[in-house]
Amino acid sequence: MKKIVVTVIGTDQVGIVSGVAKKLAEKNINILDISQTIMDDIFDMVLICDMEKANGTIKEIQDEMIKTGADIGVDIRVQLADVFYAMHRI
Repeated sequence: MKKIVVTVIGTDQVGIVSGVAKKLAEKNINILDISQTIMDDIFDMVLICDMEKANGTIKEIQDEMIKTGADIGVDIRVQLADVFYAMHRI
């Protein structure tokens, strides 16, 4: 399994979850776990996904998710899970 971490942050609005999930599905990326919170009108979501069968490289997916974020008005970042966990290890 090739896991990625997708983070989404921005002002809360209708359609964020569906916009992100739709783009991941188009790229054949499976959502394994999802957590989302809204605090004081700030939307925050973290997804753990499997990109083993993805249509595209990590770089292509990062670029497409950045564009998707711009289209729906949020900041979307994609990292390999191993890199994410290494960066956030205390």
